[in-house]
Amino acid sequence: MLLITRKSGETVRIAESSLVAGKVVPSAPARRRGPAASYEELARVASRAWRPVESERLGDWELRAASGFTRRANSVLPLGDPSLPLDEALAAVRRWYGERALPAYIQTATGAEGTQELLCAELERRGWVREVTAELWIGALAPVADRAEGTGVVLSREADEAWLARYQRKGVSDVALRVLGSGPSVWFATVPGEDAPAAIGRCVVDGRWASFAAVEVDPAQRRRGLATAVLGALARRALDEGASAAWLQVETDNAAARALYAGMGFTAHHAYHHYREPETAGTDRY
Repeated sequence: MLLITRKSGETVRIAESSLVAGKVVPSAPARRRGPAASYEELARVASRAWRPVESERLGDWELRAASGFTRRANSVLPLGDPSLPLDEALAAVRRWYGERALPAYIQTATGAEGTQELLCAELERRGWVREVTAELWIGALAPVADRAEGTGVVLSREADEAWLARYQRKGVSDVALRVLGSGPSVWFATVPGEDAPAAIGRCVVDGRWASFAAVEVDPAQRRRGLATAVLGALARRALDEGASAAWLQVETDNAAARALYAGMGFTAHHAYHHYREPETAGTDRY
């Protein structure tokens, strides 16, 4: 008797005499398989793709600051034990950000193995306010590269004046440029336009991972596939550098972006939140 495993995973027995022909079916190529990752791996990769200009360790917590440019670069990333009782750690966090005239934020995550539901509950019990929720999505990189040829997309290592003219954060400072340019291998994509680019995007390649961010399209030129072209061009560059998986962050109320990314095979891995200390309120986006 022979044991045969069907595509469904079911194993059945057949008589050897009934076998006419057979062959070994190889695994799907690595670049075509969807990624799997722990929360901690993704949190560290995401942190490397958007570095602050200043950071300090508090046990396994990283305190990050960048003159207020985005919460991600101006919040605590708590991946483990702060080495102090929680109330003392929170007091140290408040002091550190207060010395920099910044509100204290802590970035947490929920919805996956190893995320921080208990820390969220403890922060809320102490009056910290959940101010922003977004999601981190992951997907295989190759299908993104296959979606569009990316004709007309210009790739650069720097965010030039044209790219910044389309970037939604106006008045970008030197600190912001340092954050935008941070990461192991950073690429900026531009679809040229008349007065400003028709579309832009940013990608950071880090080992097997490629991140996509700052994908913006001129409102007058939407629904022409420009975002797909930008992502496709960046994805092909990342594949050339050895990446096979991709991640991105999307706000929970951005229906258009969620539909675009879902169509490319991305799915939500976990939600992440920014908690602020009770006395302050922030205005910057995620």
